[in-house]
Amino acid sequence: MRRLSSIVLLAAVLLISTKQSKAICGYESCPETKPNMINVHLVPHSHDDVGWLKTVDQYYYGAKNNIQHAGVQYILDSVVAELLKDSKRRFIQVETAFFFKWYQEQTEQVQGLVKKLVNEGRLEFIGGAWSMNDEAAVHYQSVIDQFSLGLKLLNDTFGSCARPRIGWQIDPFGHSREMASIFAQMGFSGEFFARMDHVEKNKRINEVALEMIWQSSESLSDSDLFTGLLYRHYSAPPGFCFDILCSDEPIIDSDDSYDNNVKSRVDDFISYVKTMSNSYRATHIMVPMGDDFQYEDAEINFKNMDKLIKYVNARQVEGSKVNVFYSTPSCYLNELHQMQLTWPQKTQDFFPYSSDSHSYWTGYFTSRPTQKRFERDGNHLLQTVKQLSAFAKLTSAQQTEDLDSLRQVMGIMQHHDAITGTEKQAVARDYDRLLTDAMIDAQDNSRDALRLLTNLTTGEFESCLELNISICAFTRESANNVVVTLFNPLAHPSSQYVRVPVKDENYLVTDEKGHEVSSEVVPVPWQVLSIEHRSNETQHELVFKATVDKIANFYIRVLPAPKNAKRPTLKRFEKVHSIKQKLSKTQPMADDDETDEFTVQNSHIKLVFDKSTGHLKSVEMNGVSENIEQNFAIYKGAMGDNSASEKRSSGAYIFRPDGDITVVEDKVDYTVYDGVQVKEVHQQVNEWISQVIRIYEGVNRVEFEWLVGPIPIDDDNGREIVTRFKSDLATNGVFYTDSNGREMLKRERNQREYFTPDMTESVSGNYYPVTARISIEDKQKRIALLNDRAQGGTSLADGQVELMLHRRLLRDDAFGVGEALNEIQFGEGLIARGKVFLILNAAEEKPTVAERLAQQEIHLPFWKFFSNSNTASVVKPLSVPDFSDFPQSVNLLTLEPYSSNEILLRVENFMDQNEGHTVSFNIRHIFDALGGQEIRETTLDGSMALSDMKRFKFHHEGTQAQTVDYITSSYEPLFANNASDSSKFSVTLNPMQIRTFIIYWQ
Repeated sequence: MRRLSSIVLLAAVLLISTKQSKAICGYESCPETKPNMINVHLVPHSHDDVGWLKTVDQYYYGAKNNIQHAGVQYILDSVVAELLKDSKRRFIQVETAFFFKWYQEQTEQVQGLVKKLVNEGRLEFIGGAWSMNDEAAVHYQSVIDQFSLGLKLLNDTFGSCARPRIGWQIDPFGHSREMASIFAQMGFSGEFFARMDHVEKNKRINEVALEMIWQSSESLSDSDLFTGLLYRHYSAPPGFCFDILCSDEPIIDSDDSYDNNVKSRVDDFISYVKTMSNSYRATHIMVPMGDDFQYEDAEINFKNMDKLIKYVNARQVEGSKVNVFYSTPSCYLNELHQMQLTWPQKTQDFFPYSSDSHSYWTGYFTSRPTQKRFERDGNHLLQTVKQLSAFAKLTSAQQTEDLDSLRQVMGIMQHHDAITGTEKQAVARDYDRLLTDAMIDAQDNSRDALRLLTNLTTGEFESCLELNISICAFTRESANNVVVTLFNPLAHPSSQYVRVPVKDENYLVTDEKGHEVSSEVVPVPWQVLSIEHRSNETQHELVFKATVDKIANFYIRVLPAPKNAKRPTLKRFEKVHSIKQKLSKTQPMADDDETDEFTVQNSHIKLVFDKSTGHLKSVEMNGVSENIEQNFAIYKGAMGDNSASEKRSSGAYIFRPDGDITVVEDKVDYTVYDGVQVKEVHQQVNEWISQVIRIYEGVNRVEFEWLVGPIPIDDDNGREIVTRFKSDLATNGVFYTDSNGREMLKRERNQREYFTPDMTESVSGNYYPVTARISIEDKQKRIALLNDRAQGGTSLADGQVELMLHRRLLRDDAFGVGEALNEIQFGEGLIARGKVFLILNAAEEKPTVAERLAQQEIHLPFWKFFSNSNTASVVKPLSVPDFSDFPQSVNLLTLEPYSSNEILLRVENFMDQNEGHTVSFNIRHIFDALGGQEIRETTLDGSMALSDMKRFKFHHEGTQAQTVDYITSSYEPLFANNASDSSKFSVTLNPMQIRTFIIYWQ
C-alpha cells in the first residue's frame, strides 16, 4: 500500500507547475450530466464506525485486525493521495471525529493539499457530525450538540466549502422524524439512508416510491425534507466491489490478456443500472461505491472505477443510454431538484425496522441499560459545565481542552453502535472509560467557574458520580459542615427534592440566608446495600426540597441526637447489619385496619395497595382516579442457531421473545416509610427484582425506582425484563411515543403508515423507541410514563403500557457484533437501577403540558456539587443572567462558549402546536449580562448565518411544479449590537421552534 507521504512531493510539484483555475466547490463543482440518459452518480465512500467491534482508537490506528481489518488513518492517507491524481475523482467523508484526528497529525503541506481538495469539491463532507448518530436511543439535545461540534470544526478549518448539505444516515437501524427535522433546521436539503422495513422497501420499489418528501414536524412550517433510500444497502453493486477487502473480479482491459473481461463487466453493470433505474422516478440514480472501512488501498478502488466509467461510457457510441461519473449525494440531489418532479409524502417515522419476518431490531432500544443511563449523565454534566463556563467566561487553553474533550466523547456516545448498546463488551468498557475520564476533567471547569460565581472561593465543588447506587464519596465519612451547591440547567426556577447519601444522624439544612429547610432521613433499600462491592458506610439519604433559580447553596450540619431519641426510620425499616438478608426479615408497615388494602398518600396523590399481595391497585391524582396495576414481567429470549430467519436469536439488536410473557405476580414483601416530605413503599418482587414506589409532597408524579439483576441464567435461558402498567382505559389499540424527546407520534398496534407490516413477531413488531415518554388515553383519562433513559416500549393490550428495563441474553443474533448480550459486573450478571415516572390526568384539552414540564426536570435536574465549609456560600449578585422571565414553554436549550470571545445561545419552545402557542420575549438583558457587543442568528447548528440558508424545496404529488424553488428563513433573522434599540432583541418562538444565536463579547 502506498502511503500519502510517498507522493506528497510529487503532488506538490504538479500543483506548482500547473496553472490553477479558480477553485469552486458546492453545486458549481458538480460533474456535467447528459440529457435523455440514465445518469449514474458513483459515490465513493467508506463507512467507518466510531467504535463497534473494536475501540475508537483501534479502528483509527488499525490495531486488533484479527477482530476486524480496519485502519481509518490509512484510508484517509490513501484516499487523499488518489484524489490528487485526477480532478474528476470524488470522495465523501462522514465521521468528523476520525477525520480531525487524522487531519491534526498531518504536515502543513498535506493540510494545504486537503484544503485544495475541499475547495474544489473533490473531497466533500456529508453529515458532518462527530459521529453518525443512532436515531432511536438518542436525545435531540445531544444530537444537536454533536452536529454543532463537527460542523463548527469543519467551518473553522475549511470555511464554507466544507459545509455539508446532506444527511448521510446509512447505517442506523431505523429512522426518526425528529432527526429529519434537525437536518431541516440546520439548512440541509435532504438525507439518505440504507435501512427500511423489508416489507415497506419492497412496496416502495414496486410503486417507485423509494424517494419521498418527509414532513418532519407537525408543528414547524417549512419542515419538509427530501429523503431517499439507497437501492442496495450502502454497498457497491454485486460483483463490483473493487476494495482489498473484497474478492470481486477487477476490470481487466489488456487486449493481450486472455482474461480480458471488459465486455462482460460492462454488460453486467449496465444491466444492473437499468434494473435499478426502474425503481426511481428521475433519470438520475445514485450508486454508492464503498462499505465498512473500505479504501485502505484506494488506488485499487479508483483504478477500477476509472476503467468502469471509461468503458461504460464508451458504449454510448453504440447507442447505450447509460452515463456514469464520479459524484456526491449533494450533486445527485441537485440534479433531482432541477428536474422539478413531484414526490410521495411521508409523515410518520421508520420504526420499528425489520430485516426479515423474525428480525425486528427493537432490542437495542434497551440493550446495555446502565450505559444508556451513563450517557444521560454525561449530557447532564456537559450542559452544566457549558453554562457555567459561559457565565464565568472560562477561556484558558486547559479549560477549553477539558470542555472540548467532554463534547467530543459525548459525540462519540451518540454513535449508532454506542448509545445503542450494540458494541462488543470490550468496546463498551472503553466508551465508559472515555466518558468517565472526560467527565472528571470537565468538572475542573465547574470548580473554576463556581469559585468565581460564588463566595466560596476555595470550595471543592466535587460531583458524586455514584448516586445511581446511593453513594457519595464526599459524604461517606460525614455530612457535617457540607455545602451542597445546586445548579439548575433549565431556564426557569425549579423546586426539586434533593437526596444526599448520609449516615443515620440528625441533620439541619439551611439555605444561603440561614433559614432552616425542612429535611428528613430515609433508608436506602437493603437491596441496594446488598450490591456487590458497594461501600456501606452510608445506608440512608438526607432528603430536602430546594428551590433554585440558577445556582443555590445549602448548608448541612449534624446535630447532637436528643437523649433517648429513637429514629422513626428504624421502626419501619430494618437497619442492615448483614447485607445478605432473608426476604422474610423485611417488616411490613404496621396497620391496625381490618381492610385488605393500605393507602399511601399526600396532598396531591393517593396510592392504594393490596395488603395481601403488596401490589399497587389504584392511583388518584389531578382529580382523577384509576385502577392501575403495576407488575414486572419476563420475556424468555429466543435462542436459535440463526441459520434461517425463523431460527433467529434474541440479541443485542433483535428482540425476539420465545413464548408468552411471564408476569411476576407472586406476593410482594414490602416496607413502608411514611415520611412528611416523602413516602416510600419498598418492594421485594423476587430474588433479583425490587423497587421503591415513591411520592413527594407537592410533586405531581409517582416515581418507580426499579432495581433489576443479576438476571438469572441458571436454566440456560436469556431473559428480558419489563415493567407493565394495566388500567381500564379504552385505548382502541392506540398509544403515543416521543421522537428523540420532542414531538409525540401516534402508534397503532399492528399498523404502519404506508404498508401492512409482517407481524409474525407480534410482540417485538409493536415495540418502539421511548426516549422520554410513552402514553395512552381514552376520552376521559390519560396515563403517561416518563423514563430516565432510552428504552423500548409498547402497548400490547388496551389500557396497558410497558417499558423494557433490562436484557440478558445467551446467544448472538448474527448481525455482526459476534457476542451475546451477557453483561457481567464484579463476576456476576449486571445489576441496573433506574426510574420510571407515572402521571395520571384527565384527558381534557392540553393535558400534556404538565408532562412536558416534568420531562424537562427529569432530563436535566439539579446538578449537585459538594464542598466543605462552616457556612453556606452565596451566589455573587449579577454574576449570572436571569432567564426566569422566559415564557413557561421556553427552555434554555444551550448556552456555551463558542470561541474565545463568542457564546452560543439556543432557546426553544418545547410545547407542540396542540399544547402551546407562539410566544415572544426579549433577550436584551441576557445579551447585556453576558457582555455582548454583537448578536447574530444562525441555523440550528450555529455555524451558518440564518440569512444564508437556502434549502431545496421539492414538490408533493398532486401539485404542479412551476419553478425551481428554495426554502429560506420565513422571518428576518435577528442581528443587533450593543447600540441597537432593545426592540431589536425581541425573540418570537412558534411551537417546537428552536432559535440559535452567537453573541460576540469582549
